[in-house]
Amino acid sequence: MDTPPQPPRHLGYSAAVASPSNLTPGPNQRPTSSAFTSPESARLSPQISQQSQLPPSSGDGVHAGSPVHQFSTPPGPPVFSSPLQPAAVPFRTSPATPQPVSFSTGSSLPTSSSSHYSNGSHELPLHHSADEFTFECPYVFFSAHKVLKRKKLANVPSLGFGALVSPGREITPGPEVVHREPHRCRNCGAYANLYCEILVGSGQWQCVICKNLNSSDGEYIAPSKEDLRHWPELSSSAIDYVQTGNSQLGFVSVSDSRVTAPIFLLIDECLDEAHLQHLQGSLHAFVDSLPPATRLGIITYGRTVSVFDFSEGSVASADVLPGDKSPTQESLKALIYGTGVYLSPIHASLPVMHIIFSSLMPYKLKLPEASRDRCLGTAVEVAVAIIRGPSAEVSRGVIKRSGGNCRIMVCAGGPNTYGPGSVPHSFVHPNYAYMEKTAMKWMEHLGQNALQHETTVDILCAGTCPVRVPILQPLAKSSGGVLILHDDFGEAFGVNLQRASTRAAGSHGLFEIRCSDDILVTQVIGPGEEATADSHETFKNDSSFCIQMHSIEETQSFSLSMETKGDIKNDYVYFQFAVCYSNIYQADISRVITVRLPTVDSVSLYLRSIQEDVAAVLIAKRTVLHAKNFSDAIDMRLTVDERVKDIALKFGSQLPKSKLFRFPNELSTLPESLFHLRRGPLLGNIIGHEDERSVLRNLFLNASFDLSLRMLAPRCLMHREGGTFEELPAYDLAMQSNAAVVLDHGTDLFIWLGAELAAQEGKNAAALAACRTLAEELTENRFPAPRILAFKEGSSQARYFVSRLIPAHKDPPYEQEARFLQLRSLTPEQRARLKSSFLHFDDYSFCEWMRSLNLVPPKHS
Repeated sequence: MDTPPQPPRHLGYSAAVASPSNLTPGPNQRPTSSAFTSPESARLSPQISQQSQLPPSSGDGVHAGSPVHQFSTPPGPPVFSSPLQPAAVPFRTSPATPQPVSFSTGSSLPTSSSSHYSNGSHELPLHHSADEFTFECPYVFFSAHKVLKRKKLANVPSLGFGALVSPGREITPGPEVVHREPHRCRNCGAYANLYCEILVGSGQWQCVICKNLNSSDGEYIAPSKEDLRHWPELSSSAIDYVQTGNSQLGFVSVSDSRVTAPIFLLIDECLDEAHLQHLQGSLHAFVDSLPPATRLGIITYGRTVSVFDFSEGSVASADVLPGDKSPTQESLKALIYGTGVYLSPIHASLPVMHIIFSSLMPYKLKLPEASRDRCLGTAVEVAVAIIRGPSAEVSRGVIKRSGGNCRIMVCAGGPNTYGPGSVPHSFVHPNYAYMEKTAMKWMEHLGQNALQHETTVDILCAGTCPVRVPILQPLAKSSGGVLILHDDFGEAFGVNLQRASTRAAGSHGLFEIRCSDDILVTQVIGPGEEATADSHETFKNDSSFCIQMHSIEETQSFSLSMETKGDIKNDYVYFQFAVCYSNIYQADISRVITVRLPTVDSVSLYLRSIQEDVAAVLIAKRTVLHAKNFSDAIDMRLTVDERVKDIALKFGSQLPKSKLFRFPNELSTLPESLFHLRRGPLLGNIIGHEDERSVLRNLFLNASFDLSLRMLAPRCLMHREGGTFEELPAYDLAMQSNAAVVLDHGTDLFIWLGAELAAQEGKNAAALAACRTLAEELTENRFPAPRILAFKEGSSQARYFVSRLIPAHKDPPYEQEARFLQLRSLTPEQRARLKSSFLHFDDYSFCEWMRSLNLVPPKHS
């Protein structure tokens, strides 16, 4: 037999992907249907029922319907001089019982056992090239590395089982690249992978999802199973299948393709002088940071919309449209078919762009910020129309289309109060509620229209004027963009402007989820919506759940909640995630990630396999999804309490001669993470305005695992001699007067200097410099860039820091030492000074909260 040709191996591809991978066990099932829960809008929240029944087959190939619901990554921590242990994170709840979804798929998945293989070589050994018990994938994090076989315990809703998937994450090196069509199961559509059983004599492979036997057209014929490892898809858990759509050789990586995406800047004209000066500085730095080939357009808006034309060389000119109504077809034709150049490469028009920014004038009329006319909606309409073309760029009579992946970036200092999608200046307007509802629907439709033209709208707000988040959020969400609030237009705003412009990795994304028959996907939370049947290829008995992604970005993730349909009899369950998208060079990429988890009967083994950080994030996302307003957030705090109690009752142990239950020691950090969730900015009241909390919740629901973890459970690092840092629990006991502390809370990072240290000029400066360096390293590529605040002990700003720490000073000394070991290194005098520095207030400590639930805290690991 001739040795089959080995497929080419490409090693130089770096793709956009999600955070580090932890895998958890999941029951053997395939997601035939599920309820998709997109945080984007309420209309995506309703569950869709679907049930499909598939006849059993000879080999675990039973396919049943599975409900699905609806559906955001910063860099990892730097290497520290002293060892640091990872901090814990919180997670959210899923429906107690699976609710079937109405999304009908094929009815039967015929499968074949090895004894029925009709290839004439059934006596040959089957190939199985995969590690039996361990698996790491940087794109998928499971809440446990094992799956319970017993349905009753596996489906305990308070703990739940699921995964965080970041299909657009960038890692180096990236997944192996294959420049050919993938082998797919002709029955269910699953991809060939490293867990497939292969008959080396005939090249046939058995699908791990439906057990169907498929032909490889002779490609998998090999002298021995070791030779099959030459095929990337049979030796690696993650594969990129790349089909280039142009004549260039090879593949241009995502990081290279991003920089050519066109950008439209929409600038608020109604700013006071102080805000405008900060904005001008940020805009100058922004255009200087862009690659020379980047095409940029500039629009300003107030009562009118001014579209700047770069066709005059060194002279800045603008076409002006009225802002009180949507642009007419005649006015748009004058722009689109005219000779103006509204998107120009940086290298050609950089001096003119600087002139435009420098010429911006502060608002002259003496009106309050909220009462100034801003036609933000009309400005976005104009930008989308120019992007749609046909002549987004006109040069010497040659029409050039702008291409996809365009990004509109709005720099807003106040609400949309003029023209379409606007609301009255005053909340006391008699028709305000109706007009707000109408404006929200109009903005959502505008965002959807932008998305249809491959355009994302990011809204970056700053200043002290309320921007009416409920009106602007639908525009950003429905287009696949983000809305971010800033204190001012200064450094953090400028950094986010730069990072927002480069974060997109692709468009036309389709995310497919397939699981073993025993697994039911009950909910998906993330940046997308359920795909329609005609938007993707379907197979005879394809029961996958498909999600239409608005964009493919490394800062995103999808939160999947899963349950088992019944007791699992197999030793493994399989999960396959595939994302198909296009990059700016029209290359079609299919990233396929396959994971196998073992099943167990032992509850103890299952608990030890739980990844507490992932479980906490999943629980938190399911909880925050229901916190639509402050009243809902209060209800969700009670839900967290009930969840913690139920986990202790189901998996903990009752103390002898007592009604108290001890929380399972295998989950020692989980309740503390959930305590941070209920009192932190997502559900608590430590942030003053509901608009701020709403923006944080929406960001959290789409955020990557790394950022989600930090937004839930802050990371506390104490400065030590020599510039090293020690990681400590986020307790107020870290507020020691002779120390400097860094607290990373995802979207906010705080540097706290103790009073005793602050009084020593030399040590003070060195510690502050080390803390600032650490802060920059921790947040180097994080989006959105966090607000960084530094302050001294006793200052008014220190309250932001104190409110995010658990008030453990209220606990008895033995509990303090058990959970905050660093206290043991303090002298009695230092302990006394620390104790006297705290003020009394009524908030529970973690231990007090657990006791209020009739629970005993787990032993601290």
